[in-house]
Amino acid sequence: MASSLPDVVAVVPAAGIGSRMQTECPKQYLTIGDKTILEHTIGCLTAHPAIRRIIIAISADDNWFGQLPLAADPRVQIVTGGSQRAESVMAGLLAAGDAEWALVHDAARPCLHPDDLTRLLDLTRTSRTGGILAAPVRDTMKRGEPGNDCIAHTVDRESLWHALTPQLFPLALLQACLQRALAEGATITDEASALEYCGYHPQLVSGRADNIKVTRPEDLDLAAFYLSLRR
Repeated sequence: MASSLPDVVAVVPAAGIGSRMQTECPKQYLTIGDKTILEHTIGCLTAHPAIRRIIIAISADDNWFGQLPLAADPRVQIVTGGSQRAESVMAGLLAAGDAEWALVHDAARPCLHPDDLTRLLDLTRTSRTGGILAAPVRDTMKRGEPGNDCIAHTVDRESLWHALTPQLFPLALLQACLQRALAEGATITDEASALEYCGYHPQLVSGRADNIKVTRPEDLDLAAFYLSLRR
């Protein structure tokens, strides 16, 4: 399968400090079992035969990455990220050379399932725009009133999706859209939003609900549980 796919480079923005975790080190360096979250995350990518190169954007003040065995992996390249996610992703894209496609994955999503990754990568055969893993919204959604914690109204959840990662796009297209969005001061919350800003409509690929992002302290135990089931 890997030989039939075009050149795909993975970009992992890992320059954030994870302030909501309330820990001394960035959340990607917290451990689950005998590995850091970042090592679990990168392991999900390196285990797939189509991913042969990974670019990780870390902070200029990062004192943790160099201590990991991952730092010696020949498939891994390090670049200096920025204060915003989009800046870190852009740094990775600029280092990607002439790769055809860029796969962007959150550093704190260690539970990516290989089946989801394979189905997303299949877009390289059928799409010129790319797409993202996403999960349909199942809960009732409420919009709050501005400035307080009261409910303004219930939001129709029909056709609403939770955006996940990885997100996969032609490298040149993602780079051009990200550059334009940043230059024009657009709000970029994920890579797909940069393409949307430029008028593109990336595809939604249904992904597993256990592809969680470790953001708060309670997420660490949940990720550990999912990984234990995987093993």
